[in-house]
Amino acid sequence: MRLKPEQLAAALQKGLAPVYFISGDEPLQMGEMADAVRAAARNAGYDAREVLVADAGFSWNELTESAGSLSIFADKKIIDLRLPTGTPGADGAKALTAYFERVPEDTLLLITAAKLAGASLKARWFQALDKAGCVVQVWPLEGQDLIRWLQQRMQRRGLQAETEGIKILASRIEGNLLAAAQEIEKLYVLYGAGQLSNQQIFDVVADSSRFDVFKLMDSVLTARVGRILKILSGLRSEGVAAPVVLWALTREARVLIRIKQSLAQGQNRAQVFKNNQIWDKRQQLVSDALSRLDDSDLNSILVLSAKADRQIKGRQQGEPWETLLDVCLLFASPTRS
Repeated sequence: MRLKPEQLAAALQKGLAPVYFISGDEPLQMGEMADAVRAAARNAGYDAREVLVADAGFSWNELTESAGSLSIFADKKIIDLRLPTGTPGADGAKALTAYFERVPEDTLLLITAAKLAGASLKARWFQALDKAGCVVQVWPLEGQDLIRWLQQRMQRRGLQAETEGIKILASRIEGNLLAAAQEIEKLYVLYGAGQLSNQQIFDVVADSSRFDVFKLMDSVLTARVGRILKILSGLRSEGVAAPVVLWALTREARVLIRIKQSLAQGQNRAQVFKNNQIWDKRQQLVSDALSRLDDSDLNSILVLSAKADRQIKGRQQGEPWETLLDVCLLFASPTRS
């Protein structure tokens, strides 16, 4: 069964299919739809989960073995299969066809894949998939589809804006939905729920100082203390809102925690980076931080960030910018011997 991305949520509320196939080249939409499937499955009692990454060294026997085994801790299981190339190859096509033609009970198969080639839509394995479960193909959003997505995203945060303001946002993010989600989050952090003026949107998304916030993130990842001090001081003197800096720091910490957890589960490093939108130019920065920071460091960063949040909101005494500096220095903590 084919579903449009906007139809998935309603379909999940009606009941679970045994197989979900989500394909495309728009990471944010794909990631959120996969999260929705996993959440619905957990609510339905699928407590066990096994992640399989069909990379160059993958054996398709692993899918067969996973489908035939049940966890000793749960009666229902999710098989989370990743297809980085978008095609299963000859062996994978056989294994998937066999799986779709005889779907095991109490097992939900979630497949996320890169954009499918047109020829794959006619392949036997895909035809079997179409009969066995739900297929969602994700396309880049443009024009009115992008405007509609931005409006819905803002409404989920309790934000409203005029059409002109939405168009300002759309023109700045150039179709990058991850960037759009970040800009909307910043608007919420700065102004809270409610009606936004066109000028408020323009001031946030057109403010060149926001790039310095990202430069700060690069500096904390590489533990360049001198540069951290310089950039943070500059952000403060330029009047950049403390909540924006805090948002960027906590987001970076949570991404590192997710990556560490995924790697600890044995997931492929390249795929984990892709799932977390860590692209080529930032992979070395993130790798350096992962090597330097352990779980305790990252948890301490979040605890200290919570203190900064309370100070910003006036719920705790102290200077939030000093606490933000402490958060940055925790990121730059030295490697343990």
